Amino acid sequence: MADLNYHHLRYFHAIVEAGALTKAAERLNVSPSALSVQLGQLEAQLGHRLFDRVGRKLVLTEAGRIALQSAETIFDAGQELLSTLRAGAAKRTSVRIGALATLSRNFQVAFLRPLTGRGDVHVVMRSGGMRDLMAMLDAHHIDVLLTNAPPPRDETSAWTAHLIAEQTISLIGPHRRGRKPSAEKVLASEPLIVPTPENHLRGDFDALASRMRISPRIAAEVDDMAMLRLLTREGFGFGVAPRVVVQDELANGVLADYGTLPGLKETFYAISPTRRFPNPVVAALVKASLA
Repeated sequence: MADLNYHHLRYFHAIVEAGALTKAAERLNVSPSALSVQLGQLEAQLGHRLFDRVGRKLVLTEAGRIALQSAETIFDAGQELLSTLRAGAAKRTSVRIGALATLSRNFQVAFLRPLTGRGDVHVVMRSGGMRDLMAMLDAHHIDVLLTNAPPPRDETSAWTAHLIAEQTISLIGPHRRGRKPSAEKVLASEPLIVPTPENHLRGDFDALASRMRISPRIAAEVDDMAMLRLLTREGFGFGVAPRVVVQDELANGVLADYGTLPGLKETFYAISPTRRFPNPVVAALVKASLA
């Protein structure tokens, strides 16, 4: 089989981006017929049609979607190679960070703090669900993924999960004058804001309440630490969260820590892809987090 023609792959990618062969031809400054020939040669080499015609539109086939993902990986790898090995004048380095949409914003800011004032680094932040972010990591669309739980690992996994922080879980509530009640009394008598059942902390919390023979009053279940912080600050109930989530409110006295919950911990991970030439900014951020 002949080597893959990367010009054909670039033309294919341009057609996908433009959404039509004629528009892609205009952008590439080639004739539509010439571009059609190039696409046909790529399809012949791959042995599959990459597009189906639906009316006037070109729609990717299953083989086309696979080819597109591979093309984007190849192009990203090329850009990574250039930025890593190109000699000459210094230029800004990009670091693309993905974070679970529900992850504490304070934690994310703390992770990025070593880059404060770095004019040579351009940060791109993306948030979403675990499945989408892992797909972006596998496709080299992000350089590191911040999460509170690593995904399942098998022999095909091409990433490393760095445990960069581990924090105890506290009962956080309004600052009150006088003697603060114990955590056990708060659990038994006050309305609580807790993680949703999908979060591993919820299972640990329910088990703790069972051992203490307490039937907690659940005022709200949230999967977003930013929302838990807001509800706690507004007096909706006592929040079950790591201190980093409400560190500003604790510092200015708006909220208070009523004690840690035994056995409950939140872990934070930075997941980076296994690369021969890893992004040096990511390596520095992970090292600073572990320090």
